[in-house]
Amino acid sequence: MYKTIRLYNQGVIEVTADVLDATFAALADPTRRAILARLAEGEATVMELAAPFAMSQPGISKHLRVLERAGLVSRRRDAQRRPCRLEPGPLKDAMAWLADYRAYWEESYQRLDVLLGELRATGAAGGDDE
Repeated sequence: MYKTIRLYNQGVIEVTADVLDATFAALADPTRRAILARLAEGEATVMELAAPFAMSQPGISKHLRVLERAGLVSRRRDAQRRPCRLEPGPLKDAMAWLADYRAYWEESYQRLDVLLGELRATGAAGGDDE
């Protein structure tokens, strides 16, 4: 198993490959992404989450189980209700992991900009000689 270790606020955060795999697998489905977007607005019951979809309550429950296994959603008991809530921790970990790649690509693009600038300057100087 691979681990990604990141320094964050003078602490060390360890993100295992399993956590990232579960997060990205859960995010791969558009229905699950829509459920997370709805939960970002606040808690909701399974029936409230199922309302905008042409899907049964058991179908939504299956999606919620995937999100729960990934740690993206939690449920609690509130009398007869079992509202679902967004758990942002795994999303934060995924964003931190992606941020490393963003920094890599930004640095690559900056090097490319420098190279293109040098080529333009050389091309402009070479054009004066001809």
